[in-house]
Amino acid sequence: MQKSTNSDTSVETLNSTRQGTGAVQMRIKNANSHHDRLSQSKSMILTDVGKVTEPISRHRRNHSQHILKDVIPPLEQLMVEKEGYLQKAKIADGGKKLRKNWSTSWIVLSSRKIEFYKESKQQALSNMKTGHKPESVDLCGAHIEWAKEKSSRKNVFQITTVSGNEFLLQSDIDFIILDWFHAIKNAIDRLPKDSSCPSRNLELFKIQRSSSTELLSHYDSDIKEQKPEHRKSLNQIFGSHLHKVCERENSTVPWFVRQCIEAVEKRGLDVDGIYRVSGNLATIQKLRFIVNQEEKLNLDDSQWEDIHVVTGALKMFFRELPEPLFPYSFFEQFVEAIKKQDNTTRIEAVKSLVQKLPPPNRDTMKVLFGHLTKIVAKASKNLMSTQSLGIVFGPTLLRAENETGNMAIHMVYQNQIAELMLSEYSKIFGSEED
Repeated sequence: MQKSTNSDTSVETLNSTRQGTGAVQMRIKNANSHHDRLSQSKSMILTDVGKVTEPISRHRRNHSQHILKDVIPPLEQLMVEKEGYLQKAKIADGGKKLRKNWSTSWIVLSSRKIEFYKESKQQALSNMKTGHKPESVDLCGAHIEWAKEKSSRKNVFQITTVSGNEFLLQSDIDFIILDWFHAIKNAIDRLPKDSSCPSRNLELFKIQRSSSTELLSHYDSDIKEQKPEHRKSLNQIFGSHLHKVCERENSTVPWFVRQCIEAVEKRGLDVDGIYRVSGNLATIQKLRFIVNQEEKLNLDDSQWEDIHVVTGALKMFFRELPEPLFPYSFFEQFVEAIKKQDNTTRIEAVKSLVQKLPPPNRDTMKVLFGHLTKIVAKASKNLMSTQSLGIVFGPTLLRAENETGNMAIHMVYQNQIAELMLSEYSKIFGSEED
């Protein structure tokens, strides 16, 4: 490493080699800038120094396309978009809950993954030379959300991966954590959300049935062995536009939404933390896969016994809508409505907007919030208040099409709108027919 320094600026140059190709990293930073030390976003290239990977034949790549360790990641996946120090706690590993243990980590965000380093930046780079690997998180198919209820600390958000790993990230400095949330969310949004996501494909074929060690790949093999005329066609529910799902079903409320709600109302109204507690992500992904493959689903089956899996799948359905339940074109109008000081005027403004929504959005909204009022009615047992459900569903159901620096303010309005829809449900939806 070559390093030159003057009174104001330091330049670090790192030469690293992979498969005979040189990559040069340069960073210019202001030595007096505290913020730059906390969070740096200059582009650079990370490579595994000294590691040479044997070429993979085309036949082998086709045969093992889901085995990620055998695939050399494209160079653009290694471009660093942001790096800096944050507080990190891993709270689940492969769906198994872990004890929350906060620690300071140097975090490196690239276009499709996050790497966590226990040491300082200089030590991390040194360890990379010796072959030490940081903890790496594939963002393809991952989900990010604010997690106020997961910690007494402020400014906490959670990242959940398709493999069932869950991480909490936190900073006491508002603009830093907002910047990180925005950067990671943008990275996730740019990645595929359907079956074209390599990590999701890998996990789908590794998911275990809840009552045995049988792999989901066995289920897929059963389908392949059927005669063509007996195979079920792809029934894409997750990741499709709401109006397209409804058009295929000739309805205004997706059958999957109704099925989940029916299951929760049958056996989940009294469950502590319903909709707040996370279900096993691997099982949720299995449910998602089956829903997209089959036309019928029995949520009373023992493998969906954990009601948090059902609620997790319902939340995932809404999160994966290409356009949220509250359409982008209505977002600012709902925000302006919730800002009104007079409560009666506020309710009337929101009601007027709801009536202008496309039928699938309006009717699905009515069914969902009507269901959530039943959750609130059992708050003494499930401990889920209107405010708690607002925090859970606000960012899931409505968001701006282009996030800006007002993310924190938007989050407050998102929660308040969801709360109003619940607390004033009869006034907003009461005059409409089922």
